[in-house]
Amino acid sequence: MSKFWIVAMHTYIQKVKSKSFIISTAVILLFIAAFANLDRIIGLFGDEEEKVGVVSESGDYFVSLQEQLKASGSELVIQAYDSESAAQKAEKEGDISGYLLLEDQDGVPAGTYKAASIADSTESTELQNALQQVQTVIMTERANITDEQLAAIYTPVTFEVEALNEGAKSEDELSQARGLVYAMIFAIYFSVLVYAGMIANEVAIEKSSRVMEILISSVSPIKQMFAKIMGIALLTLTQLIIFVGVGYLLLMNDSGVGDLLEAFGLKNIEAKTIIYAVVFTLLGYLLFATMAACLGSLVSKIEDLQQMLLPMTMLVLLGFFIAMSGLSNPETNFITITSYIPFFTPMIMFLRIGMLDIAPLEIAISIGLMLLTIGLLAYIGAKVYKGGVLMYSNSTSLKDIRKAINLTRNK
Repeated sequence: MSKFWIVAMHTYIQKVKSKSFIISTAVILLFIAAFANLDRIIGLFGDEEEKVGVVSESGDYFVSLQEQLKASGSELVIQAYDSESAAQKAEKEGDISGYLLLEDQDGVPAGTYKAASIADSTESTELQNALQQVQTVIMTERANITDEQLAAIYTPVTFEVEALNEGAKSEDELSQARGLVYAMIFAIYFSVLVYAGMIANEVAIEKSSRVMEILISSVSPIKQMFAKIMGIALLTLTQLIIFVGVGYLLLMNDSGVGDLLEAFGLKNIEAKTIIYAVVFTLLGYLLFATMAACLGSLVSKIEDLQQMLLPMTMLVLLGFFIAMSGLSNPETNFITITSYIPFFTPMIMFLRIGMLDIAPLEIAISIGLMLLTIGLLAYIGAKVYKGGVLMYSNSTSLKDIRKAINLTRNK
């Protein structure tokens, strides 16, 4: 067991000290700091006051338009011009970003917005909405509709959604669960692609440098495989603690922790949901990490690694897209069936747990199937790894798994 932990800690320390780990951690921390101070950063690059010219050819709608823009909270400033040529000249000189031509059509305003570029639709949308409100005011006055009647017309209809089953989640609970499911799906997706790939890369590097020949003389290949999985798992935990700790401290300074949790629907989340999140994340990591170590042992060149890992990557991507599609309708038969497929279970079964009232037996079956698959994959993987680390021919196909197993038997 001591040799196991020697390899595990060596892998962990080597990765922690590596430039790639330090740089990637620093970059992600910068993103976290930027996210926590997003309002201040946007303020530093605040745009100058946007001005738009208004040319009213017939009918005087300028004052009404100005009032509606102010009432809607728009920061857009409008300036009146006597003619289109004057407005066009002001636009060319940079005094205004564009201009609006207003004309009267049967007693209501009609507008045409002109600008050098219409790629940014913010200004035109704000002007259109304000002009729509001007038209509404005119039409209600013609129909002799009072302000009280108008308010009643625009009052949202009372509409509630209630589940008939007693155990079904409410709308608030579904919103909370959806936020955690989003976070969980991305956590599994990120951890599998990055950290599982890191395991395969570690094995491939040792093979290409012939270090493996020295290691297998003192430590069995099976111990090496699981020691590397443990070492990268510790690395993952270290990075996660750093990210969560720094992010929490930054948000604490702005007192924005509660607001952020509420925005993502993570406030007042049930303890069992968090437990299931941790369980399925760990199971997903073990499943794909074992697979990555096996596949990494088959290649002898770093250049061939990505091609060998392609099947694993496709499984992760497929599970990710299925889970994302299931967020809007988690009760379909397709989602239910795929939640029992071990390679998809971490994301899709947790999706069902978060969004639906799942029987404990269903959860137990999915976890049992995952444990069985991990055990089977570990058994087969150990044999593949044991033979694969001794294969130095060009290996870019999954057919080489049989060669690795045969090499293990002949030893």
